[in-house]
Amino acid sequence: MPSTPADRRFAVWLSDPSTAAVEIARGMGYGAVVLDIEHGSFDLADLERFIPFVKASGMEVLAKVLGPERGPIQQGLDFGADVVVIPHVESAAHARAVTAFAKFPPLGDRSFAGGRTAGYGGMTDDWVREQDARTRCYPMIEDAGAVEEIGGILALPTVDGVFVGPSDLSLRRGRGAYTRTDGDFADLQKIADAAAEAGKPWFLPAWSSEEKEFAVGAGVDQMALIMQHGALAAGFSAPLDETRRLLFGGGGPSAGAAHTPDPADAR
Repeated sequence: MPSTPADRRFAVWLSDPSTAAVEIARGMGYGAVVLDIEHGSFDLADLERFIPFVKASGMEVLAKVLGPERGPIQQGLDFGADVVVIPHVESAAHARAVTAFAKFPPLGDRSFAGGRTAGYGGMTDDWVREQDARTRCYPMIEDAGAVEEIGGILALPTVDGVFVGPSDLSLRRGRGAYTRTDGDFADLQKIADAAAEAGKPWFLPAWSSEEKEFAVGAGVDQMALIMQHGALAAGFSAPLDETRRLLFGGGGPSAGAAHTPDPADAR
């Protein structure tokens, strides 16, 4: 497959450490990968090998870690992730506490490990400043309290941007399952406006055309355009539908179409 220059604005969402998925996406021009460590099948040995593989492919790594705790946050950064995405941030006060684990003192409270990011050696003051500036920390906005306090979250010096979780946000705002309602887009607009005011980037998983159009118009920095399982489901269903039409006629959906998972479930 001919390789297209990588564009970091476009990300693919992975739930397991598939080297083939990375190579295919990179060849098409995707420039970033979201690793769904929270809900996926990654273990520490996978991450230790897979993160440097993705980076060597010329793609940014956004590691959505297990939870808002010191260990998972520091592990993602120590393995070499460009961005650590922290789920389940409830408020500005909560964000202040957990995002500190992504930055070294005096800015935050990250602990030093003399591993990959330090060249398997020691540290210098310049290295600490470079790490704090280069590696980014994005709390997820997927809780009602986080939306209400979005300005305070973005104002924190340990926060470099935000990552939206539309499905959990819809549930926690009392709208039920995420269906891209006016209320959903009102929340997205509030987040986009606050990010623009703070001069910080925001990230959106944007599976639908409606979400992509909104995000581009609202100044999104990066989007996840497809998730691994959704891509597999679409890829498997297309030839099956085509063959069933040849065998049985008719233009309706295949029997399996009703079972195709909604990629929004993973956000």
